[in-house]
Amino acid sequence: MADLSQKLQEQVLQARKTGQKLNIEGGGTKAFMGRAADADAGSLNMGEHTGIVEYHPVELILTARAGTTLAEIEATLAEEGQCLHFEPPRFGDGSTLGGTLACNLSGPARPWSGSVRDQVLGIRLLNGKGEHLRFGGQVMKNVAGYDTSRLQAGAMGTLGAITEISLKVMPKPAMSLTLVQDVAMDEVIHYMNSRAKEPKPITGAAWVDGKVYLRLAGAKSAVEATAEKWSGEVMEQGDQFWQQLQHMQHEFFAGDEPLWRFSVGSTAENPDLDGPWLIDWAGSQRWYRGEADIAKLETMAQRAGGQVSLFRGGDRTDEVMHHQPRALKEIQQRLKKSFDPDGIFNPGRLYSWL
Repeated sequence: MADLSQKLQEQVLQARKTGQKLNIEGGGTKAFMGRAADADAGSLNMGEHTGIVEYHPVELILTARAGTTLAEIEATLAEEGQCLHFEPPRFGDGSTLGGTLACNLSGPARPWSGSVRDQVLGIRLLNGKGEHLRFGGQVMKNVAGYDTSRLQAGAMGTLGAITEISLKVMPKPAMSLTLVQDVAMDEVIHYMNSRAKEPKPITGAAWVDGKVYLRLAGAKSAVEATAEKWSGEVMEQGDQFWQQLQHMQHEFFAGDEPLWRFSVGSTAENPDLDGPWLIDWAGSQRWYRGEADIAKLETMAQRAGGQVSLFRGGDRTDEVMHHQPRALKEIQQRLKKSFDPDGIFNPGRLYSWL
């Protein structure tokens, strides 16, 4: 793999010399995210940069190359009774660890188990100068200063090509079950938040099609005691529901209508929009299907204490991320200039101005 790393480094140096832009590519399962890729740019293919470099089950630490598939990592962890607690979505067999971090994707357990960003301990990164840098390490407290590793979460490759990631892993829960019951949409936000603040082993809270789903996971005694106390029926196919939600395979996500993602305050009232909704993360993440004006949705999201983005579908040539205030825009542009001074990587993929 040292030879492949060197080839990637040489390709970046050559691109900088000739002024060519590069689209960073891996498994290709997240190509629908962000703005449309630059059709004139070349390809920096990370898909062959694969393999688990180190895995220490006792220390709960794994290091893998960015092109390693989530399927391979999760299969290796399962042999030791461990898992990725942030439940990364897989949009296909080729979904990779590097793409998951670059897009900052986490599943239903995110409010309780943390995001992919929270699990990252260190990375290796090819910057726009062709330097192969290492940030962080394999322990929680290892460096003073800005946490550059976690800065890559959601940057969509605009700051460089991630080549290697070290992250925390966790044991699988001893038991898991799901309670389901009918709750109206105008009542479910209060209901989910009241449950989420109780000191119980809750790891999922979602609402769709008039039903609320609560997942309990952890020690058998704690799960059973909570299930007896809380209302709702035990769902026979509970694990299947959460897997469909995690990988966005639930029927709500089917079809070609634009899919909007609201990231808002968990207790905020739902935006007044007609159309299908799916509420996750106990109210912090809300999905909406339908044609809409992004400026109008941004106003609604801001009132709810958050942001909105066009996650899938719709016009990908215009802005798809929430408008950034001038101060944040300048910070992001300065970071881009520092990591990628010639603007080689994923031009315009996150924002038209980045």
